[in-house]
Amino acid sequence: MAILIAPTKSNLIKAKSSLVLSIKGYELLDKKRNVLIKEMMVYVNKARSMYNEVYEVLDGAYGFLQKANVTLGVKNVEDMSYSIPKEESYEILLKSVMGIDIPTIKYESTKDISLAYGFHKSNESLDEARQKFQIVKEKIYELAEVENSIFKLAKEIEKTKKRTNALKYVQIPKYKDQVKYITEVLEEKEREDFFRLKRLKGKK
Repeated sequence: MAILIAPTKSNLIKAKSSLVLSIKGYELLDKKRNVLIKEMMVYVNKARSMYNEVYEVLDGAYGFLQKANVTLGVKNVEDMSYSIPKEESYEILLKSVMGIDIPTIKYESTKDISLAYGFHKSNESLDEARQKFQIVKEKIYELAEVENSIFKLAKEIEKTKKRTNALKYVQIPKYKDQVKYITEVLEEKEREDFFRLKRLKGKK
């Protein structure tokens, strides 16, 4: 590939400076990418653990719900479910992780909030099911936050990878070729000037 640059000393200085900056930029971005990957793996491992917790609690919740359906009747349980207020006890905030805005869910635990239905209409199985589903809901909030963090970090890793590849395989080789080309041309010119001067001195 032809190098379209004038072989001058000023261009050599610019090429060397650009090469140094490109190498430093590559090193910094490569370090950032490695840190992001480590950070993402922490979230991935956390998500795996949380999935197990959610499924375990969810399994118990459905077990109690099934007992409640049997003892109270499916229609009664369904009617009582309508009295449970719509969930509005959370808000979405942003936090910065290595310059990346990641949504976080701030919520108020409702474990101690009074029941939306009367004790005389329910039984222990229904109460246990309600508490278990409440735990599941709050764990899902946390899991959603972790999964979103993984998604954001993965996108940033991909973007950083593209930039490091551009520096490693395009910019750095380009400036290396420019430095080599200009250096060789200038050295050849210096040799020609030296021999020309030597011949002139010999003629004198």
